[in-house]
Amino acid sequence: MLQPDVTQAITEAVLDEFVDMGYGRLSMETVAKRAGVGKSALYRRWRSKHEMISAVVSEFGVSRAPEPDTGTLRGDLRESVQAGYDWLTHPRFARILPDLIAEGARDPEPAEDMRSSIGGPRRELARPLFERAVKRGELPADTDVELGLDLLAAPIYGRLVVRREPPDPQFLDGSSSTCSARSTPAPGTDYARSGSPATRSMRAPRRLRFSTKCG
Repeated sequence: MLQPDVTQAITEAVLDEFVDMGYGRLSMETVAKRAGVGKSALYRRWRSKHEMISAVVSEFGVSRAPEPDTGTLRGDLRESVQAGYDWLTHPRFARILPDLIAEGARDPEPAEDMRSSIGGPRRELARPLFERAVKRGELPADTDVELGLDLLAAPIYGRLVVRREPPDPQFLDGSSSTCSARSTPAPGTDYARSGSPATRSMRAPRRLRFSTKCG
């Protein structure tokens, strides 16, 4: 049976080693030494360095994904944006992510791991925000949830990772209220005219667009 305290020590060692040495120089040997365990303890949990890093970074990222249920779409989105900011600016992850991105550009396997073990699960945890908003009538029935999920993450990621500028609270407020799935009806469509959400949901076809204003 695997001992949880040993697993935790190894997990901490992987993250610290990643921060200090980067993906390329991190090794099973250095992680074991930092954790104070034998290499066999690592191989009982993971078959390779790649599998070990993927599992540890995935747990670190997904465990910090929010599941807000404030009763309103805007409230849920604001909490999600804040949690995304906190995750991307975490002292460890802020130094790990650029290395992961660079490694993914060189090797498709880490890039796919990021999508499947971090991005995918975090995305699925956010999906109920939009589904509940549809049920409450805050969003139309044919809302493009995939686009909403993109817009939920894109502004904060772009500001922090691409532009490398720390956003202020006003930017976070603006992102949650104007970028994150506040759908608006296209002019001239049935949805743009009056009627209850239930009645409007029966009309077809409708073209919807999400606001792309960011802050």
